[in-house]
Amino acid sequence: MTTLASLLDRLTAPAELAVSQADGSARCTACAHRCLVRAGRRGVCQVRFHDGQGLRAPWGYVSGLNADPVEKKPFYHFLPGSVALTFGMLGCDFHCGYCQNWLTSQTLRDPACGEAACFVRQVSPEQIVEAGVRSGADVIASSYNEPLITSEWAAAVFKLAVRAGMKCVFVSNGNATPEALEYLRPYLSGMKIDLKSMQDKNYRRLGGVLKNVLDTIRRVREMGLWLEVVTLVVPNFNDSTEELWDAARFLASVSPDIPWHVTAFHPDYKMTDAEATPARTLLRAAEIGREAGLRYVYAGNLLGRVDEYETTFCPKCRAALVERSGYTVRAVRVTPEGKCPQCGEKIAGVWG
Repeated sequence: MTTLASLLDRLTAPAELAVSQADGSARCTACAHRCLVRAGRRGVCQVRFHDGQGLRAPWGYVSGLNADPVEKKPFYHFLPGSVALTFGMLGCDFHCGYCQNWLTSQTLRDPACGEAACFVRQVSPEQIVEAGVRSGADVIASSYNEPLITSEWAAAVFKLAVRAGMKCVFVSNGNATPEALEYLRPYLSGMKIDLKSMQDKNYRRLGGVLKNVLDTIRRVREMGLWLEVVTLVVPNFNDSTEELWDAARFLASVSPDIPWHVTAFHPDYKMTDAEATPARTLLRAAEIGREAGLRYVYAGNLLGRVDEYETTFCPKCRAALVERSGYTVRAVRVTPEGKCPQCGEKIAGVWG
């Protein structure tokens, strides 16, 4: 009988984000856990493992492949209204109790994820890019699970996508290493990073370290990649006014041009008894973002209940530049040069 682990172990290739050690083990550099993986063992993510010859990385399959609006990632300042062909694999280096993609992210960690085997489809990078061309995609995104732990596969897809004229983005938890970011840099145009909390104790509960994510946000911005940040606002976890101020001030200190999306939690996975995020909490978070000096703040997941926080306004004259309803873009008035047509203010983003 083929187990999910044995199936996934076959769908691998030698890892490039790894450093061989003198004792035969390998230091993985795909994410900031930097696992030291010995023969026969797995990294924290469970899908990168040592087969006795070296570290192996996921390769040659997808667990999800869909053409979506780029706004769904969410990217609001990156080719608004365009189609993003999104692919994902299995596994994650975090274990968030409220994960909304837990069936794919917690594979090999949680026995309840066994049915993820049904999602696995063998595919080549060429086939993914061909699917993008057929769907009219201007963007190819690696998402659904944590893309950092499958960076080698993403790079193989992205290399062909760039040749086909597409832009490539990551939808990530931000637990990156400088090595992984430099490895992806030739192909990557943008990243969406989750800033899940401003308290390290909260990050430890999720399986991460706050500093690693803050460092990644700074580094991605310094590298010149387009960056948008999302905070899923979870009641009684990260929704205090103090913590929202900490997040907004941090982002503004990196750049006031970083779009900040505050989105609504709904009960899922191991937090089915928790309260869903009310609209008033998102509005409070969005107002804090603006008061902290962020020029582009958005509230999501609660269609029609977040006032003007779905719309992109010119930060200088307040003209409505991109009008949205959920994932639907109703109007884009930013000029091809990325400026406000009313006052000429430069609008941060990728518009052309």
